[in-house]
Amino acid sequence: MAGSTASDRSLSATAGFPAQWHTQVMTAPPTATRRLPALSAGGPVTEAVGWVVAGRYRLRRLLGRGGMGVVWLAEDEALRRPVAIKRLDLSGLVTDEERLAARARLHREARLAARVDHPGTVRVYDIAQDTSDPWIVMEALPGQTLKAALHDQGTLPVGQVASLGLHLLDALVATHRAGIVHRDVKPANVQLCGGPRVVLTDFGIAATAEDSTGTSTDKIVGSPAFMAPEQVQGGEFEPSSDLFSLGATLYAAVEGRPPFGKGSPVATLTAIVDEPPAPLLRAGPLGPVIEGLLAKDPARRLGPAQARGALRAIQRGDSPRRIQIRPLLAACLS
Repeated sequence: MAGSTASDRSLSATAGFPAQWHTQVMTAPPTATRRLPALSAGGPVTEAVGWVVAGRYRLRRLLGRGGMGVVWLAEDEALRRPVAIKRLDLSGLVTDEERLAARARLHREARLAARVDHPGTVRVYDIAQDTSDPWIVMEALPGQTLKAALHDQGTLPVGQVASLGLHLLDALVATHRAGIVHRDVKPANVQLCGGPRVVLTDFGIAATAEDSTGTSTDKIVGSPAFMAPEQVQGGEFEPSSDLFSLGATLYAAVEGRPPFGKGSPVATLTAIVDEPPAPLLRAGPLGPVIEGLLAKDPARRLGPAQARGALRAIQRGDSPRRIQIRPLLAACLS
């Protein structure tokens, strides 16, 4: 559900909808004879409110748009619960082959996300088919994205960022053990659910060791400010790439800006490969952890076990001198 630009604030996952949500609902048009309006990026959405997708999911409200899809809050009328449903944005695709490939990628995204059974990753309930368009049906998450929280607050306290890092490490370890590399860890894809739960969302460009055809390989895929150097250089995707992106995400959480942001994608990508991150000013004891995760050489990047131990030490109040961090020379599935 993350990666969207219209709204990074998701809505309650508890049964039933608050009264104010119902005031936004319009009478649904007959779905048997009419096709759901096109929901291309930037297009109107009010006419789609109230439509029923696949005879079951009634659209309530637009949650956000991203480069690859549109996400709605909907009501599952069979189970009487809110869900989030994602539809592809096919407006920029010209040929039937491109549209077919995009639909295949959506199915693949759903399957990969469903493969990871962990409370720190978004739960996928269904792939709903409406006319020729598939929709991913997911849990509706409460709270807001880390991106929205940083927009509202500027930065997060060191202790909160350490806790956030531990939650995301657990989610990433579960993802990697399922044979998946997320490839798009960033604040917009981290949902803060208003309690202890933190959720990694949006497996849209995730890849597996046995099948790396989820996205095109003739161009850089990912979010420039949070990509690992090996992603920028077109190298193989590995779990350690997600750990670099985790380091960039924690950097942004504690500093209020990405570590390599240069104002343009090209300059940012160049800095990721060739330059050190901007100096840490607020990280305190988090500094060695973030710097270890941001090592440009994957072989010298911190692994999950080392990062977890250091973050737990910070939570205990240990000083930076007592946190022993040594580069990891082996695999990242600790």
